[in-house]
Amino acid sequence: MAVIPTKNNLINARRSLTLANVGYELMDRKRNILIREITGLIDRAQEMQSRIDYTFAEAYNSLQAANITLGIDSVNAVAESVPADDSIVIRYRSVMGVEIPLLSKDESKPQLYYGFAGSNSMLDEAYLRFTEVKKLTRELAELETTIYRLAYAIKKTQKRANALSNIIIPNITGTVKFITDALEEKDREEFVRLKVIKAQK
Repeated sequence: MAVIPTKNNLINARRSLTLANVGYELMDRKRNILIREITGLIDRAQEMQSRIDYTFAEAYNSLQAANITLGIDSVNAVAESVPADDSIVIRYRSVMGVEIPLLSKDESKPQLYYGFAGSNSMLDEAYLRFTEVKKLTRELAELETTIYRLAYAIKKTQKRANALSNIIIPNITGTVKFITDALEEKDREEFVRLKVIKAQK
């Protein structure tokens, strides 16, 4: 649908163009902030994954040693005495409108839930290593969820910025040019008409 070239429509088109440009700048700034936020997190997640892999390997080695020295049945009986962990509390913080999870950190020292009679130092070592794995896994889950959410927000912001930059702003710019050209042509015609009328008088 063609726009009627009036001064009122020109004012509205210019206002829309200003808003679109401001919107693009905001989207661009948001995207840059989110990219900066995600870059550091990716390095941390990779480092955390390496730590978990190492700690898991150590934990399984300790568990294997405990199984050999105490017997699998004894180790299983001790494992059943350890209660399930339901202490995780999830809160959120906002980064440029993106909800980022914050998992509660368990700062308490690991507590042994079994007696010393049916255990040995290798079992204690396995228990402590798996407790460390649990803590690291919690931190990695928080990091990876944050990275996923930020990446999704960056993708969405990029789409909107592209739509503004490649479709909306050029369309409005074209409309402003069309109306400006039409009004200038109208003014020239009016000027020539007045000149002719003046010459005839």
